[in-house]
Amino acid sequence: MIRRLFSKRAELDEAAFALPVLLLVSLALVNLALLGFAAVNAANAAEYGARMGSVAQSGQVSVAAQHASAKVSAVQVGTYAVSVSGGGTPGSRIEVAVTYRVPNYLGGLARLFGVNLPGQFQGVARAYFRQEGW
Repeated sequence: MIRRLFSKRAELDEAAFALPVLLLVSLALVNLALLGFAAVNAANAAEYGARMGSVAQSGQVSVAAQHASAKVSAVQVGTYAVSVSGGGTPGSRIEVAVTYRVPNYLGGLARLFGVNLPGQFQGVARAYFRQEGW
């Protein structure tokens, strides 16, 4: 009887140690998934905006910004900012840069342990296309 009691206590102790570790790993995976999702969406939006701006007959910069913004506005993860430069004459380069920010859910928890993590992750996706002319 006493042996069974100690066995059950040992299982509870193991679970008490393993559960916080599993929760931290799960939260870290969620953070990485959000960051990856935002990075891929920003890259796709930059590529699409640059391509649409390169084939536009007029107003290439505004067309590129409009299409890139439309791509990222459908996404509910993170915040995005689109900037476009270049264009104007056939053969000139159009650059679309999409900056993305995603919250870091481990930042506040890490501060409890003396680790200084940023409050949000950020990055920039860039795409370049040559303006087509005909």
